Amino acid sequence: MNPGTSPDQMLVEQALLERFGEAFAVDPATPGQAQLASLAAHRSHRKFTPQPPAPALLRLLLACALSAPSKSDLQQADIIHVADRGKVKAIAELIPDMPGINSAPILLVFCGNNRRIRQIGEWRGKPFANDHLDHFMNAAVDAGIVMMNFIRAAEAAGLGCCPISAIRNHPQQVSTLLELPDWVFPVAGLCAGYPAEAGRISARLPLAVTVHTDRFDESGLREKIDAYDRRRHELQPYRR
Repeated sequence: MNPGTSPDQMLVEQALLERFGEAFAVDPATPGQAQLASLAAHRSHRKFTPQPPAPALLRLLLACALSAPSKSDLQQADIIHVADRGKVKAIAELIPDMPGINSAPILLVFCGNNRRIRQIGEWRGKPFANDHLDHFMNAAVDAGIVMMNFIRAAEAAGLGCCPISAIRNHPQQVSTLLELPDWVFPVAGLCAGYPAEAGRISARLPLAVTVHTDRFDESGLREKIDAYDRRRHELQPYRR
């Protein structure tokens, strides 16, 4: 470690090198390095200790999650805490590839809510304007941002998380199980708890593939994808 290099700076550089396969130089004067290190070294956790987070901590994390930005302040995201272990088991049975769902201390389902704004319009005698796909997108994006905020808050408090996108493979069953009304829909699940293992950093496509300047650019895309596939296979082979 070079003189003047902080542990957080070193963690950011090491984590990004592992994730992207290329070096990132962090200016020692960059503020917020502890938070940057947390973001750069993010990893999902699928195994948890039996100890559940305290109810007061969970409530705090939910409040932090819902402090996320919201499209036009419409607040079209809701969180279902699936506390009934029978319902947790039922959801786990829908997704057999993820048995850890059933053993996770906390299971949340993040929902887009395009219902509440319709109700408010009816109560206030206002028409529901522009009833098209954009309202679905607004609610879905709000729910995704809220989930990411929960993950950040949970990791800051020492918890680990694993998003469950496969919730969307069974929207009707999940909606029925959680008694979701019309215009409220599941976007993603999330397991959370105290990690029972360290987890690992997942490789990501290089920024040369996913970051563009002024225009969308696919120059050399096939070669870059092939190089990523080789690196990914060395680090974390696909199960099938």
